[in-house]
Amino acid sequence: MSVRNLQFLFKPRAVAVIGASNEPQSSGEMVMRNLLRSGYTHPIMPVNPAYEAVAGVVCYPNVAALPKVPDLAVITTPAPMVPQLISELGALGTRAALVMSDGMEKAGPEAGRSYQQQMVEAARPHLLRILGPDHAGLIVPPLGLNASLAHTDALPGNIAFVTQSRTIASAVLDWSRANGIGFSHFVRLGSRADIDFGDLLDYLGSESSARAILVYIETVRDARKFMSAARAAARNKPVLAIRGGRVPEAATTASLHTGALAGADDVYDAAIRRAGMLRVHDIEALLAAVETLARAQPLAGDRLTILSNGGGSAVMTTDSLILAGGRLAELSEKTRSRLRRLLPGNWSGQNPVDIGTDAPVARYVEALKVLLEDPETNAIAFIHAPTALVPSEQIAEALIPVIKSSQRNVLSCWLGVGAAAKAQQSFAANGIPTYYTPEGAVSAFMQMVEYRRNQDMLMEAPPSLPTDFQVDRDTVRSLVKDVLASGRQLMTEPEAKAVLAAYGIPVVDTRVAADAEEAVGHAQAIGFPVVVKLISHGLSHTSDVGGVVLDLDTPEAVRSAVEQMTGRLQALRPGVRINGFAIQRMMERRGARELIMGATTDEVFGPVILFGRGGTAVEVIADRAVALPPLNLNLARELVSRTQVSKLLAGYRSHPPANRDAVYRTLVQVSQLINDIPEINELDINPIMADEHGVVALDARIYLVPCPVTGPQRLAIRAYPRELEELIDLHGRPVLLRPIRPEDEPAHREFLSRLDEEDVRYRFFHVLQTLPRSELARLTQIDYDREMAFIATADDETGQPETLGVVRVMADPDNRQAEFAIVVRSDLKGKGLGRRLMEKMVRYSRDRGTGALVMSVMADNRGMLGLAERFNFERLSTEDGVSELHLSLH
Repeated sequence: MSVRNLQFLFKPRAVAVIGASNEPQSSGEMVMRNLLRSGYTHPIMPVNPAYEAVAGVVCYPNVAALPKVPDLAVITTPAPMVPQLISELGALGTRAALVMSDGMEKAGPEAGRSYQQQMVEAARPHLLRILGPDHAGLIVPPLGLNASLAHTDALPGNIAFVTQSRTIASAVLDWSRANGIGFSHFVRLGSRADIDFGDLLDYLGSESSARAILVYIETVRDARKFMSAARAAARNKPVLAIRGGRVPEAATTASLHTGALAGADDVYDAAIRRAGMLRVHDIEALLAAVETLARAQPLAGDRLTILSNGGGSAVMTTDSLILAGGRLAELSEKTRSRLRRLLPGNWSGQNPVDIGTDAPVARYVEALKVLLEDPETNAIAFIHAPTALVPSEQIAEALIPVIKSSQRNVLSCWLGVGAAAKAQQSFAANGIPTYYTPEGAVSAFMQMVEYRRNQDMLMEAPPSLPTDFQVDRDTVRSLVKDVLASGRQLMTEPEAKAVLAAYGIPVVDTRVAADAEEAVGHAQAIGFPVVVKLISHGLSHTSDVGGVVLDLDTPEAVRSAVEQMTGRLQALRPGVRINGFAIQRMMERRGARELIMGATTDEVFGPVILFGRGGTAVEVIADRAVALPPLNLNLARELVSRTQVSKLLAGYRSHPPANRDAVYRTLVQVSQLINDIPEINELDINPIMADEHGVVALDARIYLVPCPVTGPQRLAIRAYPRELEELIDLHGRPVLLRPIRPEDEPAHREFLSRLDEEDVRYRFFHVLQTLPRSELARLTQIDYDREMAFIATADDETGQPETLGVVRVMADPDNRQAEFAIVVRSDLKGKGLGRRLMEKMVRYSRDRGTGALVMSVMADNRGMLGLAERFNFERLSTEDGVSELHLSLH
């Protein structure tokens, strides 16, 4: 249900406590105590027939006796009472409830239905939202609202924290108070019968009082809802995640290598990364990271320059950086030349830059200015150890204006405690990130790098249909149908290779023989040497029974291999039937790297793509990375970069670099295959060989499961809907109507600059000088699962694409209605483009099941009002010069 009625949960104007009590340490007593001491200024109404007053506040015998309708009801009663209470509250007009009761999973009087199910069903007719049950809690410090069992209040601040764990909530609350960290919202989810992570990310992502969102995750239920909400929130503000339960246990049931390698935590990590969030692994790092990101300037790259006043601290910082996977910046020749004139003669001429323990204040200032202007430097780590020559606070006061006037990030570390305290305080007071150790500064920099990479992934919009390779879906669908109809789920190797070939993935020439003589014939046709592999529908890994023999170079060797395989199988697995033999060419590609590519289906996030180092020891080496589909070339490149084998692909010694573009393209083809064929539950390509000539798959396995939904519906992230592209003729000019993409940002900026002042006012309701970069990004980086923008684009006179118009809808999370807006370039009005854009969006919204389109139009915008009237929009009201229009799509 998402954000509907959540305002009553977070901004209630009256709160009822059902089950309020005077019994010490009871839930009803603790909630009342927290509400009364936290400074909540609106009515608090306890309900319990056993008391006339609770904590000195008049108590009411039942819900019907309440003097006013509570926006929020906090329920602490035993589980059997909760469903009826929810029904009564809903009928009264309450629209949010926080249920602390435990034992809700137990079955009630109605067979087969737990109290929790009954509660949810009772809430549904009234659209009453439920946080909990099971010790859920809510603290909104700016409102003075503490509806929780917490042992203390949260300090007010601008960080939102959401957790599944009661103990983590208590620990973070205690730790944050001790460190002076405040919150805008502090939420303990409970059992998530209704409100879940997706709902809260949706709400908090657009809540201005929350500058950043921190989440503690153990499990996610609705992956698509979670990813859509997380990606939307991460476009607006930093979202950081920590996850408990990092040890993967689900892999033990996997059928193929890919499923065993892609552990549950790996998949969560891939989801967090793809959502544009930043993952950290402990609570202290979580809170430290949000401060770093909140103060950071945009980071242009991953190269760090270290400026220190001593060799030892510079070495420590460098070690920390390299071990964390970071890169030292290579200073430009101009920078080195300027520094040589400034620094002592014993300077190494390289990064790190050691300015010496005897440096005066002026040398610090000038050296920092030079490095801030270095084109190769993306950020600076300033590491200072106290000296007797110049007090640290003098250096700090001199550097503060230099740092604040720069657009580069400076991460500081003032070593020591007593002598460094004033310098640390001065930097912190001026918003300059400050850390106690070099490792802390480096860790912060690497978090910034990771966050930037994850944010870049939000820009990627892989298409739903291939753009640079051909596929034969019909052949694959027919093959899959035949295999499942035969009662099998595991494809034979030749069948799996046929699937890969249909998607343009190079495979080694493989032929199937029924017996030894036919095997010899195929071997002679292919050319020696060859490989012979046993085919058995009862085995997933034939090598386990000696079912693979390599480098056979004569007919006699082939015949002998088939006979020996047959004998071994009968001895080791007497009940397993032989279904043939696969004969393939023995690949002689010296220096080629063995890789694994594949896919598995996670029980939460659906299909997952895996890449890593392949071969028979793939599970032992465990060099792999996973990503959520759909993929494009940039996302495939990022996936490969997270493995050790990527360094081998780059070439070394006498080995030339592999054709990495072929590797990336194959991963995109695998992603497309998974998108198109929902029955593919697991896929192994192991090994797939890569060298300077390209890639070729030597072995493949595919495990099928009947699937009731389409491929795209299985994905946690919706692909760029290329099928919605439409070419129209606009007075002889070909114009493409298509969904907007992140790379349209420059053309969109140019488009907006060519709107006249009146059209800008009509679209944005005020005159804009320039549109901020963040707003422009929001307009072009959309989540196709919840909003849509169609642009009209055509080539200009120089052959470059230009944007001519745009129509946009943003549906509420329940798809009841969608806000609608349209604008056409000022010099192109009156040519029918607005009508064509309007037709396309109305058709799209109706097909998607949207209930209605609504839009606000300035009352003097006669052109837009006229267009809306032709499409039967109803004018609901006009107030303050703005007309509200409505079009029912049912």
